[in-house]
Amino acid sequence: MPTGTTPKVKAQATQDFVPIKEVRDGVVILKDGSLRSLLMASSINLALKSQDEQQAIIGQFQNFLNSLEFTVQFFVQSRELDIRPYIALLQERLVAELDDLMKIQIREYITFIKDFTERANIMTKNFFIVVPYDPALIARGTGLASFIPGGVNASTSLTDEQFEQYRTQLEQRIAVVEQGLVRTGVRVVGLGTEEVIELFYKLFNPGELEKPLQVTSLK
Repeated sequence: MPTGTTPKVKAQATQDFVPIKEVRDGVVILKDGSLRSLLMASSINLALKSQDEQQAIIGQFQNFLNSLEFTVQFFVQSRELDIRPYIALLQERLVAELDDLMKIQIREYITFIKDFTERANIMTKNFFIVVPYDPALIARGTGLASFIPGGVNASTSLTDEQFEQYRTQLEQRIAVVEQGLVRTGVRVVGLGTEEVIELFYKLFNPGELEKPLQVTSLK
């Protein structure tokens, strides 16, 4: 390389680093042809349970894990609570209120909420389960070829027929996860397309304070 020259760096788009190809009917399709479904789960406060109840829940969860014939991923999202929508609602109420005493109380309550959340650093937690289905890996088998990145047909798009076939297999796995977690007292709900996109947007834009993820009520 001649002295004094600067090597050229090839610019890459952010999308090049994201393994997601598309989200179709709530199912995440990765660039390697594999599928992922995301479930949002409720939580259980074991500290409020008796010792027998704790042991029963832990035992059921252990049985659930031992019964799985495929891998799953548990993901916990912790975010600082965004109280701005609630404060805006209170301020609207303050403007509309006609009673002077109520105005004073609402104003003091707004100040209290702001001070409390700043000191306490309140966090919100969402719990997710990622259920995978990798048709390319299944087609490759367990030999040396199964470790080749990208696998078979990784660059081709799924046809509607293939997608429905793979989604059926994925839904069977989701049913297994749902049934296993119900026995532990955990309720789950699948994320739709808009909810999945919103979730990943927040993951890749952690600096932005957004409203909590809105999903259908847990089963």
